[in-house]
Amino acid sequence: MSRNRISRKCTARPGSHHLALGLWGESRAVRDYRRDGYRIVARNWRGRAGEIDVILVGHGVVVFCEVKARSSDRFGSPFDAVDRRRRERLRRAAAEWLSGPGLEHAGFPVRFDVVGVLPDRLDRMEGAF
Repeated sequence: MSRNRISRKCTARPGSHHLALGLWGESRAVRDYRRDGYRIVARNWRGRAGEIDVILVGHGVVVFCEVKARSSDRFGSPFDAVDRRRRERLRRAAAEWLSGPGLEHAGFPVRFDVVGVLPDRLDRMEGAF
């Protein structure tokens, strides 16, 4: 699957607390996906394999999204934080979610996105891995 990158300007400013920053970033990502026609299926879903920040369905695809919010890019891009180990954990958690009971999206293709949120912009990398 090809990788698409979507960038948008952000106007809101996050607070200084780490947890508040993460919640702010996830809220920005959810708004962005909704604006593009996606439906939120779950937020902060936890399974044995780990947590998935946002699970969405739209345009015939199930999207598993990792959101990385940063107060600046001084120490690198938010995308740098999604290393090989994190990607493997997300894949295992997605497989666990997909094997759950009563899912109406069972036959849909799957995509893994990473959303990087900084105070002045949101970058969405579709099909990141």
